[in-house]
Order: sequence, then structure tokens, then C-alpha cells
Amino acid sequence: MPANTDQIDQRELLALEQYLKQYGQQAEIFASQLELLENGKMEAIAAIEALQGLNESSDGTVLLQVGGGASVRAKVIDPDNVLINIGSDVIVERPGKDAVEFLKDRITELEASEKKVAETLDKLRAQMNEIAKRIELGYQQAVAAEQTGIPPMQHAGTQEE
Repeated sequence: MPANTDQIDQRELLALEQYLKQYGQQAEIFASQLELLENGKMEAIAAIEALQGLNESSDGTVLLQVGGGASVRAKVIDPDNVLINIGSDVIVERPGKDAVEFLKDRITELEASEKKVAETLDKLRAQMNEIAKRIELGYQQAVAAEQTGIPPMQHAGTQEE
């Protein structure tokens, strides 16, 4: 009978290890989402700064980043109107002040999403820590059982008399 008890413990440990691996993968996904949200927020902040800089420019000339760390001087033809992607590849034209307000609202939404994802990630990590503790306890009991010769379930205080 003790052999069956050992197998159950081993299966439980294997299941816990599998759960820990799956939770680890989920944590990576949430961490990636958090990074995307942060990048979106930083882009919106940079856009606000650029629009405000455009308003301060006397001749409408700005530095336009073209990628790879390269920029060009560009003259904005219509600085009073901004094209904004509002989602699902829908682009609308808005006055500069409205565009800045839209971007500020977007930042607020992104921050709220960041908070929710971070809370979920924290909960997931707490669950991972609990599982890791249970796995460690299981391995400690198994090692103790090998050293004493008492099956793990009996060693854990569930010995039948």
C-alpha cells in the first residue's frame, strides 16, 4: 500500500510542477502586455510633447523621426489639424488641442489597464510562490521519508493505526 501513496505524491508533485510552468507562461504574457501598455503610454506622451512643440514653433518646422535614430527637418503644412488613429485603423482629423486631450485620455486608459494587468500579474506570482512552496515541501518530505524509511504520507502525520 505505501507504494501507491508514493505514486500519488509523485503525481501531485508533477501536477504542481506543470501548474507552475503554465503559470510562468501566463506571467510572461502578462509581463509582455504590461510592456506594450507602457510603450503605448510613452508614445502618447511623446506625441503630446511633439504637438505642444509644434505650437511653439514659429515657422512650423519640426524634427521628424524616420526610424533607426534618424530624423529630418520637416515643415508641417497644416499644424492646426492632427490625424489621430482612434482604433481599428480608423483615423480622424482633430484640432491640435482636441488631439492633445484625446491623447491624455488615452494615457489615462492605458494607466488603468496597466494597473489591472499589474494586479493580475501580482496575484499570479503569489500563486506561483505558493505552488513553489508546496513543491519544495513535497520534496523535503520525500527526502525525509527516504532517510527515515517512512512513506511520505505517513511522515506528514496521516499515519493510519
